[in-house]
Amino acid sequence: MSMKITFDLSRSDLEHFKQVLDRARDAAQDLSQKQIIENASKVLSKVNSTDTSDFIRDQMNKLETLIGMVIDDGWGLEDEDRRRIVNALAYFSEADDLIPDHIPGLGFLDDAIVIEMVAQELKHEIQAYRDFVVFRAAESCRLGEDAAELNKATWLEERRKQLHSRMRRRRRRGGGRGDG
Repeated sequence: MSMKITFDLSRSDLEHFKQVLDRARDAAQDLSQKQIIENASKVLSKVNSTDTSDFIRDQMNKLETLIGMVIDDGWGLEDEDRRRIVNALAYFSEADDLIPDHIPGLGFLDDAIVIEMVAQELKHEIQAYRDFVVFRAAESCRLGEDAAELNKATWLEERRKQLHSRMRRRRRRGGGRGDG
């Protein structure tokens, strides 16, 4: 038997989580980017080795995407975005998080909430990266090339071509009147 529980976090609840995240960022200032990523990856591994809720698993998929964005050389993350993501991942370097991870059913709930907060803040970047990963995989299969060879510039150029093609199709459907 399972039980579904839903709850809303108030503005003050979210502010509390933001303060905890800020403290974790401050505490992780002496850690390298590599250490922060390794710590976040350890949390991801711990969750994957447990039987936890779908909500937490969904959030961990977002964590995996955030880690991927930082370590994927093909994505070519800009410095400002890299800093934002690494700062978000710093929470997972904090040994004493809000809910100890070893508590069955609830231990990763605080981690999942933090991931959701960060994912909402970075939703456009996450979606773009996921689109890029799908593009790279499809192109790798289509061209038989190593996926690592395809980068963000290739993806952006392909997206540009797709947008121009869509504009031409719409123009033709509109009869060339400029209202398509």
